Amino acid sequence: MYRRSFIKTSLATTACTPSILKAANNNSNIQHACIGVGGMMGYNDYKNISSHSNTKIVAICDVDKNHLDRVAKEIPEARKYTDWRELIAKEGDKIDSVNVTVPDHMHFPIAINAVRSKKHVYCQKPLCHDVAEVRALTEATKKSGVKTQLGTQAASGFGDRMGVHYVKNGLIGKIKHVYLCSNRPGAIDSYRLVGPRPEKKHTAPSQLNWDLWLGTAPERSYAPEIYHPSKWRAWQDFGTGWPGDIGCHVFDATWKALNLTAPKTVHATVQDSWKNSKDRRADTWPQSDHITWTFPGSPITEKNELTIEWFDGLIYPPEEAQKWYPGKTYPPESALIVGTEGAVLIPNGGGAMLLPRDKYKGTPQPKLDTRNHYHHFLDAIIGKAKNESYFEQTGPMTEAILLGTVAIRTPDQKLSWDAANLAITNHSGAHKLLKRNYRKGWKVSGFNS
Repeated sequence: MYRRSFIKTSLATTACTPSILKAANNNSNIQHACIGVGGMMGYNDYKNISSHSNTKIVAICDVDKNHLDRVAKEIPEARKYTDWRELIAKEGDKIDSVNVTVPDHMHFPIAINAVRSKKHVYCQKPLCHDVAEVRALTEATKKSGVKTQLGTQAASGFGDRMGVHYVKNGLIGKIKHVYLCSNRPGAIDSYRLVGPRPEKKHTAPSQLNWDLWLGTAPERSYAPEIYHPSKWRAWQDFGTGWPGDIGCHVFDATWKALNLTAPKTVHATVQDSWKNSKDRRADTWPQSDHITWTFPGSPITEKNELTIEWFDGLIYPPEEAQKWYPGKTYPPESALIVGTEGAVLIPNGGGAMLLPRDKYKGTPQPKLDTRNHYHHFLDAIIGKAKNESYFEQTGPMTEAILLGTVAIRTPDQKLSWDAANLAITNHSGAHKLLKRNYRKGWKVSGFNS
């Protein structure tokens, strides 16, 4: 009972306190806490952050004891936590920064409490689960003034930055159309493996705190190999589907190159088997979808509106896009920015290509410095650099992507977006999907009514 009371008090404190004293930074060293150290990304984030010469991991947190113990063996001096609220409350001025590497539905409550506590934040993509959460976190970050970074590692790579350079320098003329895609077979298979919500109730394994894993999500029973540790992305309560997972990676260079603002409209089409299943539509994300946004035109676009399309699963970019690629197989995860004079193709994690190749043969590549996405964030904290994907920039992009997930849940409806008022103006059902109702005991002060 004492622990339960303490955690409630801690949550109220961190939600309402505007500032906690900054950690003592002797010799510009960063005292960092890892929130979420399991799975591929949690461990990867921890390893990259800990490899920075001016950073020390002083606290680690995970709801799964097995994950926690694995990292604790490598850094036994780090203080261990199961509950992130307890970490933020107890660590106070002992830490400077955190990374948030947990399922999508818990990004916002952790990140905004860290930001309000004046902690610098590295958050895995997508920034939040819901559009309204993204807006609130972006505004809180502006107010707090902390350094932030979205986990779009390719944004610091040569390929994305080359693509941005080519577009911004006018090499392909005025922008006509953008095609984004992720047609990875592995994604299709993983989404096929999640069936209807299990009827049988199971007891969570002793090493997993299931209540903390659920967090803000609705109450539901633990099921082995269904949610934790990896298949949660396919469920609407926890993940944001394939567009939310990979969309931030693929969209990032386009967003920066075109200086995009909020879209005007968005609509989506999905596979019929998902659309026509009441149970699947209520619980899971489809295996394949096609999202279309219309953005306002700008001096860099050919017309006064710009169309950007996203294709995933078994819905592929059209022939008019694929014919630009000179090879046999169109890159399954890529961004194609088509201009009046040519095109730039940016495979996710690969080098940018100016097309047609013959036309741009001999075009000099920009001279770019080598960057580690994690180190760039940490360098920004100690004043060495301006980091690549801070929330004020990536927040509006994430809003647009998550509007796409709202469109998926209301397929075949063209939704009108009023960004200034955070409102979908022509579809009340879609508007309600901008924000979730949190489970009792998990409301965030100043956000949930």
